[in-house]
Amino acid sequence: MNTITTRRKVVPVAENGDTADKQDQLLLSAAICNGEDLGSFVRKVFASGKPETLLLHLKRFSKSKESEIEDVCRAHYQDFITAVDDLRSLLSDVDSLKSSLSNSNSKLQNVAVPLLTSLDSYVEARNKCGNITLAINSLNTCVRLMELCSRANSHLAENNFYLALRCLDSIETDFQDQVPSTTLKRMVEKQIPAIRAHIERQVNKEFGDWLVEIRTVSRNLGQLAIGQASAGRQREEELRMKQREAEEQSRLSLRDCVYALEEEEDGDEIDGVIDGGNGGNGILGFDLTPLYKAYHIHQTLGLGDRFRQYYFENRKLQLTSDFQVSSMTPFLESHQTFFAQIAGFFIVEDRVLRTGGGLIKKMEVENLWDTAVMKMCSVLEDQFSRMQTANHLLLIKDYVSLLGVTLRRFGYPIDALLDVLSKHRDKYHELLLSDCRKQMAEALAADKFEQMYMKKEYEYSMNVLSFQIQTSNIMPAFPYVAPFSSTVPDCCRIVRSFIEDSVSFMSHGGQLEFYDVVKKYLDRLLTEVLDGALLKVINNSIGGVTQAMQMAANMAVFERACDFFFRHAAQLSGIPLRIAERGRRQFPLIKARDAAEETLSGLLKQKVDGFLTLMENVNWVADEPPQGGNEYANEVIIFLETLISTAQQILPVQVLKRIMKDVLSHISEMIIGALLGESVKRFNVNAIMGLDVDVRLLESFAENQASLLSETDASQLKSALIESRQMVNLLLSNHPENFLNPVIRERSYSALDYRKVVTISEKLRDQSDRLFGSFGTRGAKQNPKKKSLDTLIKRLKDAN
Repeated sequence: MNTITTRRKVVPVAENGDTADKQDQLLLSAAICNGEDLGSFVRKVFASGKPETLLLHLKRFSKSKESEIEDVCRAHYQDFITAVDDLRSLLSDVDSLKSSLSNSNSKLQNVAVPLLTSLDSYVEARNKCGNITLAINSLNTCVRLMELCSRANSHLAENNFYLALRCLDSIETDFQDQVPSTTLKRMVEKQIPAIRAHIERQVNKEFGDWLVEIRTVSRNLGQLAIGQASAGRQREEELRMKQREAEEQSRLSLRDCVYALEEEEDGDEIDGVIDGGNGGNGILGFDLTPLYKAYHIHQTLGLGDRFRQYYFENRKLQLTSDFQVSSMTPFLESHQTFFAQIAGFFIVEDRVLRTGGGLIKKMEVENLWDTAVMKMCSVLEDQFSRMQTANHLLLIKDYVSLLGVTLRRFGYPIDALLDVLSKHRDKYHELLLSDCRKQMAEALAADKFEQMYMKKEYEYSMNVLSFQIQTSNIMPAFPYVAPFSSTVPDCCRIVRSFIEDSVSFMSHGGQLEFYDVVKKYLDRLLTEVLDGALLKVINNSIGGVTQAMQMAANMAVFERACDFFFRHAAQLSGIPLRIAERGRRQFPLIKARDAAEETLSGLLKQKVDGFLTLMENVNWVADEPPQGGNEYANEVIIFLETLISTAQQILPVQVLKRIMKDVLSHISEMIIGALLGESVKRFNVNAIMGLDVDVRLLESFAENQASLLSETDASQLKSALIESRQMVNLLLSNHPENFLNPVIRERSYSALDYRKVVTISEKLRDQSDRLFGSFGTRGAKQNPKKKSLDTLIKRLKDAN
């Protein structure tokens, strides 16, 4: 290893007092020692014109180095002398070694001659042994070859094709180039291709039989897998039903109700169907062994790629054949077989993809699935467009959703199928609304508008508790007469069935939150179908007070039932009740309810009008006021009391209050109408005092209803007579001119119409005794008080 020595630079050190010449010499010496360029010194001396100074310095430097040169030469000379001495000593040793080697060679020659003779004999014997060994090896090779051929024939006879091919491969690899017999070699070369061709034909035949069998197996497998999905869905529905029952019991605060939600183990049943050893033997004999055997044999034959292509093309043709929909059989009857065949096909392909060792590629399976989805969507679009029955559409939708659940477990995307189902959501609900419209029309047509009579508890549970339309949680005594007719439970059953069918269609369709959709169609059912059917019955079929009262009572029960409908829809949709109640809207049957109450009020008003015709018998210019009121008032009160005693049995308090308020308001209007009518030309104070008694009787009747209604409701009933009461008070007032005072008028006569007051006042007694005679006459003589009153009325008219 060479060592690079760095030359140390010499730095001149000048002592104090050195001359400039000495300084230059030191600098020159330092530059030479350091190996620096001396060009600067040369230029300097020539520039100064004194080159001899430089030569002098160089001579001094060389003299100063002569002693060092001598020391170096002396050291090198001593080394050379030492090396020469070493060489002389080495020459003596070489002569001794040469003599020793010569003696050893002589001895070796003497010993080796007998050994060489023995070696020649050994080589000859070994050659003979080698020939014998070669012959034995050739025989052994032929024996092993024949054993392999015999073993291959045995495997062929037992249809163990893979082992036979292994034997053939061994023959080709290990023996074909080493066979010593030419005849045997020609036989091997001829038979091996023939045997391979025979194996390929046999394997292809078994694979063809498997392709035929797998179609039937796929259909059964698809049906079983979809059946397992259906059973799992049923268990989920049962668990949800138990949960809803528990929530309902909790909501009703029922005690001593112990419940538990049992979770059933949901094992991987579909996998259990198709699992079974390496080949996948399962319950249905789902065996992939022939397929894998054929694939393995073709791989061994070096034909793996060709077999993969052959398998894919055949399976693709089978799938295309599965897409055929028979025109001879209704799709409603064949849809399960159609979809089960496709489901089984892709369950098989999923297993082949996962366990086939590359027999089919994931991309190929995905392409087949895309083709199948497109075809199924096309078939569904075509069949759905032809269907006109909601139940048929629901059956097919449910089976398609089960198909989706089944295949989604194997990783197949089903969004396109769900989109087709969602696309026909509106048509399904339109068909469902049409069916419900017919059913409700039939239920309403069959109703006799009589209260339902229930003998047993199960009838009460079926017709009342199941729709939560009871007014009390206490079980009534039986037999029980319900306040509603058969229309209510019949229509409730139709609506509940609609909700369940709607939820059934919307659920398992990929949409997690569908309550708003169900609620939208439920609103349509109630507002368009049920409300419209009830309105039609109310307007066309109600012929008496009893029927009208029963219909009004039914509407009150429907109001409670509608709350149940929306709660039921929320529960089935998996929405918390608090969220459903938060979005509640007004009563959807409000038009039918108002029409029923208006019809009942109208019929009652007709009845009342019959009694009010007795007002024709009133003596409007009686000399004395009638004692105990007029006859018509007593008859009306008797009718109203009878009505109350009957109506309170079936009508809710608020409905009864609204109807009675409307009837009393009508009576008040009729009293005012009688005073305004042309049949009453004049009346006196005694007649007005009789009307005062009549109004007091009616007001007393209203106040007496406080025990049935409430103080507030009774006060509202009494307020329905406010117009007749204020008119009577005005006509009997000692200071009728207070009517012209805005404050007093607002406080005591707010319900009176100015024109009615003028018209009625003109009829009081005679012309001179009228309250406001100046309202209807011009130019007659009047006393100062009447003049003042006329002035006030004129000013009031001008102000109005």
